[in-house]
Amino acid sequence: MTLGPAIFIVVMSFITAAISGVFGMAGGLLLKGSLALVLPVSATFVVHGILQLVANGWRAILHRKHVDWRIVGVFAIGAFAIGGVMAFVALEPTRATLFLLMGLAPFLVWLPQGWVKLDASRPVQALICGISVTGMNLTAGVAGPLLDIFFVRTALNRHQIVATKAATQIFSHLMKIAVYGAPLLAVHGKGLPPWWLFAVAIPLSMLGTAAGGIVLNRLSDVNFKRYLRLILTVIGAGYLAQAARLYMLGG
Repeated sequence: MTLGPAIFIVVMSFITAAISGVFGMAGGLLLKGSLALVLPVSATFVVHGILQLVANGWRAILHRKHVDWRIVGVFAIGAFAIGGVMAFVALEPTRATLFLLMGLAPFLVWLPQGWVKLDASRPVQALICGISVTGMNLTAGVAGPLLDIFFVRTALNRHQIVATKAATQIFSHLMKIAVYGAPLLAVHGKGLPPWWLFAVAIPLSMLGTAAGGIVLNRLSDVNFKRYLRLILTVIGAGYLAQAARLYMLGG
């Protein structure tokens, strides 16, 4: 990997971690697309998983007093279950399909609340959340908007939502690293960036997460949801345009 793409990944690690630190998602979606511009598709799943594992883990630690661990525990069971199944399924989307899936995912936040009655605070639905969100993470590479649907009807406040979602995503990203990382390591990490990049990007993602937490404290619950939808819509539209361009070019 040349220096230019490496610097790009490091900078985006900080920026996207800060965005996720504010909204609990959107940053991961933006990071995944950024990685897809400079890395092979399979490598994007592993790199995204590692960087997001750190960002989400650190965010969960920073806001640990707000985490609903009951939800996290049930989610983890679902995540491990679908991860075990997907480990035996050889599925790697093309770059065009990856952008298509990433572009469609953000528009889930616009579904009328009356259409879906999901609540992650209910054990059965927390299990379904773990299965579906992790499954989407293993195919589209991102699942923040789907995860959000399970939290919009909970009685949690914005700090509890950000903290609990961060803790659940630790398990989703662990599954992503395991499922896609094992085959790459079998061929000596082909397509993965050098390890020094992670040594630089990981501390910056932790710093970005902390910076995002400062902004979160200054947001109202109303603005929190309004800005989140706007950011996701813009990112989704951009990815759909990129998918269309790639399909016209042949993939």
